[in-house]
Amino acid sequence: MSQRTKIRFIVNPTSGTSSRVDVEARIQEHLDRQKYDHGIVFTERAGHAPELARAAADEGVEIVVAVGGDGTMNEVARGLLHTETVLAILPKGSGNGLARHLGIPMGLEGALRVINKGKMTTIDSGQINGHPFFTTAGIGFDAYISSVFAGNKKRGLQTYVELVMKEVRNYRHLPVIASINGNTLDTDCFVMAFANAAQYGNNAYIAPTADIRDGLLDVCLVRRLDLVKALNLSYCMLTKQLANADSAEYFKTEYVTVQTEEEMMYHADGEYLGKASEFEVKMLPLSLKVLVP
Repeated sequence: MSQRTKIRFIVNPTSGTSSRVDVEARIQEHLDRQKYDHGIVFTERAGHAPELARAAADEGVEIVVAVGGDGTMNEVARGLLHTETVLAILPKGSGNGLARHLGIPMGLEGALRVINKGKMTTIDSGQINGHPFFTTAGIGFDAYISSVFAGNKKRGLQTYVELVMKEVRNYRHLPVIASINGNTLDTDCFVMAFANAAQYGNNAYIAPTADIRDGLLDVCLVRRLDLVKALNLSYCMLTKQLANADSAEYFKTEYVTVQTEEEMMYHADGEYLGKASEFEVKMLPLSLKVLVP
């Protein structure tokens, strides 16, 4: 009998609405046990998943599965960067940006079928001030929304859109100086998003043409925004037409630096990271192995 592949599931028990028992039962029921020798571990705190993922990679576990939302995915992927261990995803969050970009089904059974039959590919990742991200990072309004959203008990796209519409009137644009492809941009900034993947999550596309394997960031700059433009921008994001919106400008680059007079909020994969007045954003080309359909 051929040796089974070692696979470990890292489960965030607080992600999504499914219970811990439900996930364990689905794994037992739908995972190909002839192919895989599996183990399941649970995170106990924020920052635990990278430790669990790195430990699995060090032990020679061939596939590590992030079971949770974008925050869990980010933590597990951080632990697997630049290793031979492959990331797989069982999406159980509210946005699931990377899973959606890679075409992984949102249901647990469908996602487990990808694990049973999927293929390995290698993707880029990004870094903002040293913090890895795999879908998007950003400064300004989207980071502010991330900070508000983190404290909101209700999740999902509707809650996110309601928050945007409520907060957009009160948030002010700030002056920034950005260096992109050797050009200096002295501009107002409502939001500057750095996209590795096409979407934030929930099929809200910030960078519809982003390629997760091209070694380039898609930088989306929105200089100023009022309520009318915000409604148009939201519509364009949900219909993959943001590249045609008159309020958004795009740049492709490997490296960006941004300086601000006032400290601005920033995020990575929707997780609020704090404030800074200097930002360095760069690509780590083909730095993470992932399992895809």
